Amino acid sequence: MTTPQVTNVFSSKSDVAYHELRRMILSGELAAGSRLAQYVLAERLGMSITPLREAIRRLNSEGLIELDNHKDARVSTISAPEARELFEVRLALDPAAVELAAERRTDDDIALMRATVARLLPVTRKWGEDALLAHSEFHRALYVASHNDVLIKMLDDLWAKSDRYRRLGLELPAGEEPRTIDLNEHQQILELVIARDVVGAGVLTRRHIEKSLTTGAINALENRDNAAESETA
Repeated sequence: MTTPQVTNVFSSKSDVAYHELRRMILSGELAAGSRLAQYVLAERLGMSITPLREAIRRLNSEGLIELDNHKDARVSTISAPEARELFEVRLALDPAAVELAAERRTDDDIALMRATVARLLPVTRKWGEDALLAHSEFHRALYVASHNDVLIKMLDDLWAKSDRYRRLGLELPAGEEPRTIDLNEHQQILELVIARDVVGAGVLTRRHIEKSLTTGAINALENRDNAAESETA
């Protein structure tokens, strides 16, 4: 079966390669720690090796790809320290965006948020990628309602880089009840934003993040690291 070429909607082939490789890494299609078969990837993307290597260098500067002295490239591994750093930044920025949304939301914003909340599913293994996508769309609708382009861009990047850890959290046995509570909180956050309850929306958003999938992933990774240290001690 021939893999279709990626449509070039960007300014150069290196941009195409960058965006497609980034998507593949963050979605888990290219597994953490896996070696990149660069010529195979270049053929799949319908381009020479040069723009692909330019994209790899960009992703290396973002910490998503690791390069060794022989120019072999691997997808960066996931780690407890990175997961915690991403979580801490989101814990600071997400409530701020929702508070601004409560101040600034328009009728169009409300319509978009209502549409995305209606598509939400419990973020469990049963619903998998569909639930993660719907979850992402709802939170982005909240960010857009902040009407702060800098904050939206930062949170878009933060959300994307956190996706690898959400997928890890999805595999953990968190149980149905916590994920149902999480689902219901989205509706509550939306109603607080619509009511222009700035303080209430910010407080609930912070609590919502503290119980997120990333928290479970952090705990699992830290337990893994502690177990590995005990074995080598």
